[in-house]
Amino acid sequence: MTDAPQDAAPLAPRPEPVSFLDAFTFWLKLGFISFGGPAGQIAIMHQELVENRRWISERRFLHALNYCMVLPGPEAQQLATYIGWLMHRTWGGIVAGALFVLPSLVILIGLSWLYVAFGEVPMVAGLFYGIKPAVTAIVVHAAHRIGGRALKNRWLWVIAAASFAAIFAGNVPFPAIVACAALIGYIGGRIAPSVFSTGGARHGNVAPRAPALIDDDTPTPPHARFHWTRLAAVIGVGLLLWLLPMAALTAAFGWDHTFTQMGWFFTKAALLTFGGAYAVLPYVYQGAVVHYGWLQPTQMIDGLALGETTPGPLIMVVAFVGFVGGYGKALFGPEATFLAGACAAVVVTWFTFLPSFLFILAGGPLVEATHDDLKFTAPLTAITAAVVGVILNLALFFGYHVLWPQGFAGRFDAASAVIALGAAVALFRFKRNVMHVIGVCAVVGLGIRMVFF
Repeated sequence: MTDAPQDAAPLAPRPEPVSFLDAFTFWLKLGFISFGGPAGQIAIMHQELVENRRWISERRFLHALNYCMVLPGPEAQQLATYIGWLMHRTWGGIVAGALFVLPSLVILIGLSWLYVAFGEVPMVAGLFYGIKPAVTAIVVHAAHRIGGRALKNRWLWVIAAASFAAIFAGNVPFPAIVACAALIGYIGGRIAPSVFSTGGARHGNVAPRAPALIDDDTPTPPHARFHWTRLAAVIGVGLLLWLLPMAALTAAFGWDHTFTQMGWFFTKAALLTFGGAYAVLPYVYQGAVVHYGWLQPTQMIDGLALGETTPGPLIMVVAFVGFVGGYGKALFGPEATFLAGACAAVVVTWFTFLPSFLFILAGGPLVEATHDDLKFTAPLTAITAAVVGVILNLALFFGYHVLWPQGFAGRFDAASAVIALGAAVALFRFKRNVMHVIGVCAVVGLGIRMVFF
């Protein structure tokens, strides 16, 4: 028998059970510090929950993350919901997911009001003059980052190129692109599984130094075991939580009212957020800017910048869209524009995030009982490839409005081009943080506006 090394440190004991109050405190803190997009948010949760607190093991953490990455919706928020549910049942999941979103909602309502009320002030206008080209570079960087991870063979490149051509040249609606990509992935997973077996998360295996509260061999708790009756109950409650507010809005304001249409539109958007917020932004643009006219194209760029600089999931940019739409249309009259904007932001947030909770609370028990299945992941692989083309189209859309603000017939904005190029170099070459890039570009834009305009 080989003796263990004498200098090996003994493993720490398994952590004590975590009270609901302690978990509540952590989820609240996470809601205020979850900067950096999904990658940064997942890294924070991994550091805190797997390494520091040892609430869950590495393997169980990644198993949950893989499921969340398959779903439409913000994967980091869904991961928090999943772990909260696994630890403290339904209310644990609701609290973890809600606290991931609520701080961002409150902050964005305040920032959105400052934007619409004081956006024409020279100082604020100067800051956003620098932010807009930075956002263009950020979207290009997102397309590159997702493409590098998703386009692992020529067939996935073909899907991405076809997706770009469909939305750029054919103006094909984003839901149709997602549906076609999912069908291609489903069929392809059966006839060419090697082509479509590259989806999902890829992480290094790092063994935990000590036992976790929810460890690799910890039995699935009773509330996380699959039962048909429980699944039916969760789906029924979820449908009621969607139907009752929608019915109330329709009864109070009518189907064609802005609040009702926002609820209906963002319900559809919530089911299409495969690949993250950047993927669904073209759909939000098509609806919110082109179809409904809730905001202007340049306002969409500004909203994305605000979303990048606040904690919480980036898809929270929908709260900005709702606020600007409600405020601009003065839905409660000219004396209550802030109230209209705030109510619209709450409405779109409710309908955007409700499906995420339903996916976790309904699907979690199935995930605890199953492992990765190619029939499940192949459509995601194809959808993610298609998303790369959609995001590239979004980058061109932003670039056009930033570099030719009066259209191609107007002047080319060379200063914005220089700012965008500098932001791209910072992101691609020096791997700088998105918030740092936006902050520096905002200051540069303010300086240019003060000197030359």
